[in-house]
Amino acid sequence: MDIRKELAVVLDDVLGLKGRAQGFVDSTPLLGALPELDSMAVVGIIAGIEEHFGVYLADDEIDGSSFETFGSLLKLVQDKIG
Repeated sequence: MDIRKELAVVLDDVLGLKGRAQGFVDSTPLLGALPELDSMAVVGIIAGIEEHFGVYLADDEIDGSSFETFGSLLKLVQDKIG
């Protein structure tokens, strides 16, 4: 499984980015840079990650820095999957 590509699919689906997330690199800013990414979208992304990857993200595993960049979100998912 290509976690990077799969995470981009989740972001595209949840945020309605129409494939834009496929071009994201680790340094691509998310929170505060994407108008589609508001507090409700964060909840949707968490749910999407949990469903897509079959993991559970506890509240204490997630904070604002998790959504700072595509790379930080990718690291969260990679660490959770193992």
